[in-house]
Amino acid sequence: MATAEHGLPASVDDTLRLLQGERYLGDRSLAVVLFLALKLGRPVFLEGEAGVGKTEIAKVLAAALGRELIRLQCYEGLDSTSAVYEWNYLRQILELRLAEASRETTSRDGLTAEVFSERFLIKRPLLRALEPQPGGPPVLLIDEIDRADEPFEAFLLEILSDFQVTIPELGVVRAHQPPIVIVTSNRTREVHDALKRRCLYHWLDYPDATRELEILRARAPQASLELSAQIVKFVQGLRRRKLFKPPGIAESLDWARAIVALGQHALTPELVTETLGVLLKYEEDIASVRAAVEAEVAAPQAGA
Repeated sequence: MATAEHGLPASVDDTLRLLQGERYLGDRSLAVVLFLALKLGRPVFLEGEAGVGKTEIAKVLAAALGRELIRLQCYEGLDSTSAVYEWNYLRQILELRLAEASRETTSRDGLTAEVFSERFLIKRPLLRALEPQPGGPPVLLIDEIDRADEPFEAFLLEILSDFQVTIPELGVVRAHQPPIVIVTSNRTREVHDALKRRCLYHWLDYPDATRELEILRARAPQASLELSAQIVKFVQGLRRRKLFKPPGIAESLDWARAIVALGQHALTPELVTETLGVLLKYEEDIASVRAAVEAEVAAPQAGA
């Protein structure tokens, strides 16, 4: 594979091969977005249903490029203290008390500067991602941004625009080389346009049957070709049903591995109903699919 500066892929085809080398079978449109992001130093905004492989892209890039993966898992109430930095207040208080006990003559301003120095700083993911790394800029995964509050989105704008954060006591911390940023969203709510404008956008959809079979063969090789084909056919059918949460690729892989772990090599109605909890995550969906499977089994018997 040809590489450009800093070991990055030199073309879209090289980006596609880079993904395939880590057993991630994405399509060419995804490779185009990732290549441009790496070439232009732009964040990537990946949107799609849960379980289609958005988070995995960041892991694959980090592994393939030999970079550190720094992950910020978003949630409601996330703020700068958890995402960027906070001061180690206990150590600061201890330092002040030690200074008082030893009757040091350090001035008040000097002591303040000392306790607000970098050695008392607790660095969270966003700040760590701006620091130089031995192997090159890290891969920063901002996962499920739609779970965070809108004020945190606004806070991210400075980082995604200029790759810098402001710490009042220390000043501006700016990345010498911007990290490779992957932002993901399950679209549980709409993310503000101002954040999306700073990123290259890509919608990651469920794969078709051919691609999903290729993924299962690459990621769950312990499952036979026949079993993998049966799983793909069943899962593709479920995605056409009105389910609260259709199974993603991650669930397909988990199901294949679970069936092999049970020592089975083909789907049967009994096996399907017994293992639906691996594939589906809501009781309403499980009950609906179980009833459909049982009805299909009963139909030929009624006809006989």
